[in-house]
Amino acid sequence: MSKYHGKFIWYDVMTTDTKAAESFYKRAIGWSAQDSGMGDRSYTLFSVGPAMVGGLMPITDEARKMGVPPCWTGYVAVDDVDDYAKRVKKAGGAVHRGPEDIPGVGRFAVVADPHGAVFIIMKGSSAEGPKDPAPGTPGHIGWRELHAGDGKKAFGFYSGLFGWSKAEAIDMGAMGVYQTFKTDGGEPAGIKGQGGCRVVPAQDCVNHGSCLDCGAASDDYAVGG
Repeated sequence: MSKYHGKFIWYDVMTTDTKAAESFYKRAIGWSAQDSGMGDRSYTLFSVGPAMVGGLMPITDEARKMGVPPCWTGYVAVDDVDDYAKRVKKAGGAVHRGPEDIPGVGRFAVVADPHGAVFIIMKGSSAEGPKDPAPGTPGHIGWRELHAGDGKKAFGFYSGLFGWSKAEAIDMGAMGVYQTFKTDGGEPAGIKGQGGCRVVPAQDCVNHGSCLDCGAASDDYAVGG
């Protein structure tokens, strides 16, 4: 098993207006953006200095027909995409887009957990994955959070597939227990049940970025829309 298996290795956002989204993230977080150069698709790369942090693409026709709104999606590394797509289904999840190759990049599949939260499994074409930034490094993803219909069952699904382990369980009172967990690489993350004070129309996975000046960033979020 590779050292990247079960770790988050990439993130991208699909949206209806890529130009507006690019402008927003450049202003709010300070990311730079450049075209990926993929001739067969529109895909923009976000970077912090020399480090790439995520991608930007228009919502595909297939996703639009399924009613998918603008959203961020996390990529989890696996050693065998085809095998793990089958494992996802066997564990009660779904495969929305079967395994396929991106020339020069890797092989991926779009899948979902039993509650409908979508994520992507991927194996890169290179043996070396992205280097992990120090925790809290501005401009990088600093936290990963799943809004689950059933937190215990959701954790069982992911730990069974990827070997994720529980960390601290935080009693949030009426909101229920917030279960933090970590991947083999120590990436911080949490699972949150819907609880009594929050109702979401669908289960989703949220990725949080780190900022150098969060007060200034909040002002830019407001200005940027």
